Amino acid sequence: MTTEDFIIELFCRVDDAMKGVPKHSQSNLYLSEIVTLAILFAIKGVGQRAFYRWLKKNFLPLFPKLPDRTRLFRLFKAHQDWTDFFMAEPTILGVADTYGIELLHPIREGRSKKQIGKKGKSNHRWIVGGKLCVVLNKFGLVCGWDASTANVHDSTFHPLIEQFNDKMIVLTDTGFHSKDGDPFNMKVCKRGSWNVRMMAETFLSMLTLVCHFKKMAHRVWEYFRAHLAFMMAAFNILATWDGLKADENGFVHLSIAEFSL
Repeated sequence: MTTEDFIIELFCRVDDAMKGVPKHSQSNLYLSEIVTLAILFAIKGVGQRAFYRWLKKNFLPLFPKLPDRTRLFRLFKAHQDWTDFFMAEPTILGVADTYGIELLHPIREGRSKKQIGKKGKSNHRWIVGGKLCVVLNKFGLVCGWDASTANVHDSTFHPLIEQFNDKMIVLTDTGFHSKDGDPFNMKVCKRGSWNVRMMAETFLSMLTLVCHFKKMAHRVWEYFRAHLAFMMAAFNILATWDGLKADENGFVHLSIAEFSL
């Protein structure tokens, strides 16, 4: 499948999911086109300027009414809530984990008054950036997510876990435990137990290697959240591209490597 064929198929899937969403009378792009472009940006995993050059040079015939770069990314920010269409359904058991995203080299911390990232630890080393928390269902698909700065404790994301109180038991590591109490549906797993939690590591490694998700260069928090939102939607679409096929043991092997742009 060529990149052009992939983009066309991706647009068809997004448009089917957003069927019935009206187009604004003054907009040059349909909302499904905006969401498709934002998902492509998340998959490509490069900066805004590099992505826009790549898109305009190679695929302008697919999007003849493509707006200017700054206008396009303002549209991404304004329409990030449409990614809710692509969140997976919760299952009885789920997994939650956090992931540090670098926005700035630690040596440059504090040089700008507009710095949005904070200093915190990720994978046993210091970063300056944000922290993503995801809740995955038993298939490894994203049911919900939230983000904060890298300096916050994992228990900050208890409200995200509580959203699934009547739907899912969420397995977490000990970093989510709080002395003030944990959500009723959260089960803290000690190291070496409940190996199903490795599903979260697989999910995060795919995003790191395929979409270069570990480092970003956003300078405004709303754009950073928009990038995360479309990345979560992109993962669910790509991971279920050919359906969820289980092996003889009932395990679903997820992969998005073939969609690397």
